[in-house]
Amino acid sequence: MTARVSHPLFARIYPRIDAFAEAHGGLEHRKELLEGVQGRVLEIGAGTGANFRHYPPQVERVIAVEPEPRLRALAEQAAAGAPVPVEVVDALAEKLPVGDGSVDVVVASLVLCTIPDVPAALAEAARVLKPTGELRFYEHVASSRPRFARIQRLIAPAWRLAGGGCHLTRDTERAIVEAGFSIERVRRFDFLINGRTGPASPSIIGTVHPPIGDGG
Repeated sequence: MTARVSHPLFARIYPRIDAFAEAHGGLEHRKELLEGVQGRVLEIGAGTGANFRHYPPQVERVIAVEPEPRLRALAEQAAAGAPVPVEVVDALAEKLPVGDGSVDVVVASLVLCTIPDVPAALAEAARVLKPTGELRFYEHVASSRPRFARIQRLIAPAWRLAGGGCHLTRDTERAIVEAGFSIERVRRFDFLINGRTGPASPSIIGTVHPPIGDGG
């Protein structure tokens, strides 16, 4: 059974967008996200597989979930050259294809903005994590500055249409806390491109732990 997610226009332009972002600081953000990761990893919304080359050698295996067929094909190519074993699978974040308490780390990278049912995806992350595991996330979020947040809300419908369902105004940290995760660290920052802010500049990188009683 396939996940049946298709954003053909966005999937064609996203590799260029991602390459541009990496050239202006996104590469360092990915390295920060994955620093110290080890054991069995499940990555949701792997996209083109841009994270794969940054996994440290302590990682035993990565299961990378990507439901969009064009992006998944690119991820499969990236997996072939990854420094650790990577299996790319067609599945949704809301229904992960692994058992309870079976992974050490869940990685969410620029994907919680597009998932239709974020609470369901976070519940799944909690389910598959070991009690000692962690969720690593790197996401753009709603701004904490009222004026900037108003601008985000105004352009959000057009942004979502052009961006494959991407939401500009999600409070991802709040959603993670409401899902029962406990925060180890969260860093908030503006991702500047050539010194300038854009609609998706407000960002967070963090590590949290699953709710007690989940993932076991």
